[in-house]
Amino acid sequence: MTEKSGAFAELFERDGRAVIYAEKVVKGVVVSIDDNFITMDVGLKSEGRIAASEFTHGGKKIELRVGDKIDVFIERYENKTGEIMLSREKALREAAWSDFEKAFKEGACITGVMYNRVKGGFMVDLGEVTAFLPSSQVDTWPVKDVAPLMNSKQQFVIIKMDKPRENIVVSRRGAMKGADADSRAKVLDGLEEGQELNGIVKNITNYGAFVDIGGIDGLLHSVDMSWKRINHPSEMLSPGQSIKVAVIKCDKEARRISLGMKQLTSDPWSGIAEEFAVGSRIKGKVTNVTDYGLFVEVKEGVEGLVYVSEISWKKSTHPAKVASVGDEMEVVVLDVDMAKRRMGLGLKQLQTNPWGHIAQNFPVDHVFEGTISNITDFGIFVKVHDEIDGMVHLNDVSWDLSEALTSYKKGDVVTVKVLDIDMEKERISLGIKQLIKKPDDGPSSSVKSGDIITCIVKAIETSGIEVTLPNGATGNIKKTELAKDRQDRRIDRFAVGEKVDAKVLSVDKTGRKVILSIRALEIEEEQQAMAEYGSSDSGASLGDILGLAMGKKNGEN
Repeated sequence: MTEKSGAFAELFERDGRAVIYAEKVVKGVVVSIDDNFITMDVGLKSEGRIAASEFTHGGKKIELRVGDKIDVFIERYENKTGEIMLSREKALREAAWSDFEKAFKEGACITGVMYNRVKGGFMVDLGEVTAFLPSSQVDTWPVKDVAPLMNSKQQFVIIKMDKPRENIVVSRRGAMKGADADSRAKVLDGLEEGQELNGIVKNITNYGAFVDIGGIDGLLHSVDMSWKRINHPSEMLSPGQSIKVAVIKCDKEARRISLGMKQLTSDPWSGIAEEFAVGSRIKGKVTNVTDYGLFVEVKEGVEGLVYVSEISWKKSTHPAKVASVGDEMEVVVLDVDMAKRRMGLGLKQLQTNPWGHIAQNFPVDHVFEGTISNITDFGIFVKVHDEIDGMVHLNDVSWDLSEALTSYKKGDVVTVKVLDIDMEKERISLGIKQLIKKPDDGPSSSVKSGDIITCIVKAIETSGIEVTLPNGATGNIKKTELAKDRQDRRIDRFAVGEKVDAKVLSVDKTGRKVILSIRALEIEEEQQAMAEYGSSDSGASLGDILGLAMGKKNGEN
């Protein structure tokens, strides 16, 4: 072989191998290991290197020894230093793609994890590759809450693949209808309401748990976990836990199964009405404290409510000031509703009812001194007894509503009068103004709405005129009420001291403010004239009719 032909052969061997092996997965042998690189013999002219970081998975290093054989991906036959560029991650990706292509062709299921919501669907982690799951492919029917499906292993089928773009579209719905459909259908067909089953808790939500009962998931709602109230399903269950459940409801067409745990135990409410008779005193443990009352467990699985109004004879007592969760207390049974599974309890019934004392010592019209315990927008609360407050309504504080509450503050001692006692509603109404003489109604008390009076102009303003009534009261005539016709509503028509006739439109409750109208009087007089002296239909003008009326009026005067 000539020197030229030998060089050509060497070049062909090198470039030929580059073409044959580049971007291929081959079997390599570990030659040496250091902190940064793994050197591999892949059967070519030179050795290749892989970054040691590619042999770390989940934060842990994968143990390797010299001589181990592993699959690697040849990215480039030689780099500038003559080394072969290798990749383990791409080898794994190629192997995964090969498995996915096979599953795609055969319609087989693959395992993945839904981990992120994106526009139009969800991202699914398939291990070495990420896939897209359209929202329409999540289940066989629309799913309102996908939280139970997130971050847990699910079965999918591949419905689209594009390797050059590394694009995979999967369907959970297809998997549910796929290979395991027959077995799930058999399980579903065999389900009956009341049937007892063994299940595995798959996911926990705020409202319950999803339980696998043989390839099919059923919902175990929190209210069906226990006869007693629980705050969150995680108090009773955890993912992976084996439990026994009963089928409560099964909609085979919609594939919706409702499960229960408490249905497998006896109902603690059975016979409660006989065991806890109304009026009996019993002991229990506080299980919850709310703004509206205390929940007390009187028997395993049976809770009663001490409503806030039944805690103390004092109306404003907050439940948190009386008890805490875990406290044991004695209560009185007020009522038992077996149909609604509710029990009303009371605390204040253990104390002497102070309203008996109120009825005897604070009769209607009784006057006494009390301390103001609270002031609100609608009145004043005055202490009548250690646990009872009476209310002075805003209307009963002062004759002048504008100054009703300004003169009082919490802690003041006031003299009040008992106005009314409602024993049934446990309310006592008090009054302060009833002890004060009602002020004079004022000079305008004799004036009432609809009266026609002669006034004297007192002042002229841009908005109208102020007048003095015959009894000395002050009245107002707005500019719009100065005349019937718009052109006559001029302020300059009037002079201070001039007499004017007007009709009273309104008088306020204090009798101190009178609103009058010349316009209303003119309209009334015109209507009266038309009624008494004819109409313009007879040929007479309105002026003639009014002139006749005025003449007769003046003649009479």
